[in-house]
Amino acid sequence: MSTNPTALRVLVIDDSNTIRRSAEIFLKQGGHEVMLAEDGFDALSKINDYQPDVIFCDILMPRLDGYQTCAIIKRNARFAGVPVVMLSSKDGVFDKARGRMVGSEEYLTKPFTKDQLLQTVRQLGTAQGAH
Repeated sequence: MSTNPTALRVLVIDDSNTIRRSAEIFLKQGGHEVMLAEDGFDALSKINDYQPDVIFCDILMPRLDGYQTCAIIKRNARFAGVPVVMLSSKDGVFDKARGRMVGSEEYLTKPFTKDQLLQTVRQLGTAQGAH
């Protein structure tokens, strides 16, 4: 496989090993680079070095939940422009609204399909004008 010019750096934050692994497999099949984080604190320490193009963030996590993690990312001027996609096992209107309030661009319900994941990355990566 040749190097993919549309490859993006994607950070997946989820406390579920299963979700992290399946997201990683799907994204790598789509030709993207993947970094995994187990929770908000883990993500915040990696985001600086990794500088992702798109971030997927679970809502229900120990210590820092997804809303708090997203809000912290969006308050940092360097990463405010990075699209954040909230991941949740609930397809709730309230959750979606709250995600938007903290600055998330998109919302995916778990379990997601490979197509949903890759399409979301494509849309957001293109909208951001990936470097």
